[in-house]
Amino acid sequence: MRGRWAGPPRASSLSSMMSSSSPPTPVQIREANAHLAALHGRVAELERRLAAAERTVHGQAESLIRKDAEMRQAVLGLREGKDREIAILEEKLQSSEQHAQKLLNVIQEKDSLITQLRHRSRLLTKICRSRPVLDNLLAYMAEGEQLSPVLAAQSDANSPDHNLSLETNCIPDLDLDTKDFSLGDDEQDSDKTLFGTTV
Repeated sequence: MRGRWAGPPRASSLSSMMSSSSPPTPVQIREANAHLAALHGRVAELERRLAAAERTVHGQAESLIRKDAEMRQAVLGLREGKDREIAILEEKLQSSEQHAQKLLNVIQEKDSLITQLRHRSRLLTKICRSRPVLDNLLAYMAEGEQLSPVLAAQSDANSPDHNLSLETNCIPDLDLDTKDFSLGDDEQDSDKTLFGTTV
C-alpha cells in the first residue's frame, strides 16, 4: 500500500530533537524516512496528475484546432459553392435579359409591320371600291378609240360652236365618288412610305 503523508513533524518532536544533543534514535529516523517517502509519493502523484491534465488539455487544444480548421475549410467550400451558384445565376439573368430585349425588338418590328400592312389594306380597299369607276372610264376610253373620225367641212370645223361641241363631247359624264379618291394628309404620307416613295 502507498504510504499516506501524515504531515510535517510535530513541533514538540522537532524541538526535542534539536534540544537534545544526543543522536536521533532509530525510531525517529524511520519516522523521518516515512515522512520523506510519503512526501515524495505525494509529489510524484501530483506530477502524474499534472502531466495527465497537460496531456488532456493538449489533446483538447489539438482537437479544437482540427475542428476549427475543418470548419474553416467547410465555410470556404460553402462560400466557393455559393459564389459559383451566384455567377451561374447572374449569367442566366444576363442571358434572359438579352433574350427579352431581342423579343421586345421583334415585337416592335412586328408592330411596325402590322401598321404598314393595315395602311396598305386600307389603300387596297379604297382601290377596290373605285374599281367600277375605273372600269367604266376604261370602257368609255376604249369605245372612244373605236369611233371613226368625224369628217366635216372646214368652215364647220373652224366655227366656235363646233369646237365647243368637241370639247363637250370629250368630257364624259361620269358619276365619280370623290370620297373614294380622297386621302388625308396622314394617310397620304403613310401610303407613300409604305409603297417605297418617300418625299
